[in-house]
Amino acid sequence: MKEIDFRTDILPLKDQLFRLALRITLNREDAEDVVQETMLRIWKEHSKGRDPDNISAYAMTMCRNISIDIVRRKGRGNISYDPLTHDRTDGSMQADERLVFDESYDSIRQFMERLPEKQRTVLHLRDSEGRSYKEISEIMSVSESDVKITLFRVRQKLKEICERIIK
Repeated sequence: MKEIDFRTDILPLKDQLFRLALRITLNREDAEDVVQETMLRIWKEHSKGRDPDNISAYAMTMCRNISIDIVRRKGRGNISYDPLTHDRTDGSMQADERLVFDESYDSIRQFMERLPEKQRTVLHLRDSEGRSYKEISEIMSVSESDVKITLFRVRQKLKEICERIIK
């Protein structure tokens, strides 16, 4: 086991943990709470002498589990999260372009919100975070083949949505 340091090993993971928590909870305040709780738990485990070999995978797994717990505890269904709100208000698009963009974006956003947590998380970890199949399988406690299959299926569904939008 490797000795971990909060400033060099845990703190740099903050943004990745936040993005994952936000993708699962779909709520900025909850995501911030999840990150804080994750970092506290990791540090408590460190103080007990339990440092994992792969701190990043350990932190992401813990973050995912805490996020899922919060969503379950609040009994929240899928709610809207719109990361492009600020982009949609700039004046660089013509009215017809904005309408097409808004309709396309809304279709994709609705699709993403309806995905089961597992598919949303795999897609986020792979495409947004750039994690390897092995890392994702460690974080989610599933096999690499399960990660590949899940990712393939969600990308196929997304491709179908995009093709319908284009037509």
